Amino acid sequence: MPTPSTRTGSADPSTTAAAYPSTEPFAVATSAATSPPPSRTLLPSIAITSLALFAAYSGLIVVLLPNQVTAIDPANKVSNLAIVTTVSFVFTLFAQPVVGAFSDRTRSRMGRRAPWMIIGAAIGAIFLAGLGGLQSILWIAILWVIIQVSLNALQGPLSAITPDRFPRSRRGVASAMVGIGTTIGGTAGVILAGQLANNVGLGYTVFGAAVLISALLFVLFNRDFSSKNTVHPKFSWKDFFTGFWISPRRHPDFAWAFAARFLFILGYFVTFTYQLFILTDYVGMSMDEANGAIGLLSIASLVTTLVSVWLAGWLSDKLGRRKIFIYVASAIMIASLVIPLVMPTLTGMIIMSAVNGFGFGLYMACDTALMTEVLPGGGTAAAKDLGILNVATNIPQALSPAIAAVLIGSLGGYPALFIFGMVAVAIAAFVIVPIKSVR
Repeated sequence: MPTPSTRTGSADPSTTAAAYPSTEPFAVATSAATSPPPSRTLLPSIAITSLALFAAYSGLIVVLLPNQVTAIDPANKVSNLAIVTTVSFVFTLFAQPVVGAFSDRTRSRMGRRAPWMIIGAAIGAIFLAGLGGLQSILWIAILWVIIQVSLNALQGPLSAITPDRFPRSRRGVASAMVGIGTTIGGTAGVILAGQLANNVGLGYTVFGAAVLISALLFVLFNRDFSSKNTVHPKFSWKDFFTGFWISPRRHPDFAWAFAARFLFILGYFVTFTYQLFILTDYVGMSMDEANGAIGLLSIASLVTTLVSVWLAGWLSDKLGRRKIFIYVASAIMIASLVIPLVMPTLTGMIIMSAVNGFGFGLYMACDTALMTEVLPGGGTAAAKDLGILNVATNIPQALSPAIAAVLIGSLGGYPALFIFGMVAVAIAAFVIVPIKSVR
């Protein structure tokens, strides 16, 4: 095994520690737990695992879960979907940072990240196999909580792979691979789920198996160095819990990045989560027509997102800039949400999806890279800190159905969703401005 000083392609951990003195109670204390440099299979593996994970997220949230909830109680579908997703939000709020904190300290022959990725994928697959047969909103909510926690236990350590194994100069490309996987996964998941909407049990099982297989293949083909002999600071429950508070005064860029991600995801998901109901209740399609058409929306966004996410990742690395791409992306996203207001038809929704996809790809490629560059201590507790930043994804994603239900029911119906989305994305762009450590 090469010594840390001879590993090319990744940051020297001793240099990182010197440049960023860490006060993190869960920071890696020696270089023994550092990861190997990027291999040829790592970039495509990140894309494939992200694809499987986000195919599951989108297929479940956008198609299968709404169909299952609608079949049980059509009259109360909006409120019941909000109940299920909001309950899961309460329980999964800190899943990623907690799992990330333990991941940062994990001692195993497989390294720090692999055990948690496998455990999370396996538990999620098992409970997804049992979700489709349920006819009770209560039990659906209970299993949905377990599934969401498990998938977050996979996503948190997976997010830490980028700062673990890539230097800052290559994180735009690495983030682009996450974006490509996320985009293709989101589209493929919705299309596949639409085909399986009449058999939600089979759909849940297929997505669970895909997540588990991709996680196992990732670990097999991208083996980490053993962390078995890593030395960590002495464990303390007090330090464990206080470690989740990152002072905005000491780390303002981290706080601004958290706020910006929160607002952007909220603006995006408040419309994305209700795409199926927008097609049925706003555009006027039947449920069967909507299940087929929702795949068209995903396809419309796929090509534009793939182009923009790769372009932004490569170009932002070349120019050494992230923020300008986020500003442009936000403007494009806002423009896309105007389209269904003036064209409340399937054609309008398809055009919106294409324009929205281009903006979303620009944003995610550079925002993900930006996140890795504002971590306290230079990323010495990357999984935990990225998990905290991912709370800014989980909270708005989980809250968006409840917020959407209020907007639809009390503030003018579905047009209110698009207006709310525009406002949230605009504020998110302004929140990026004060970040000083990233250009």
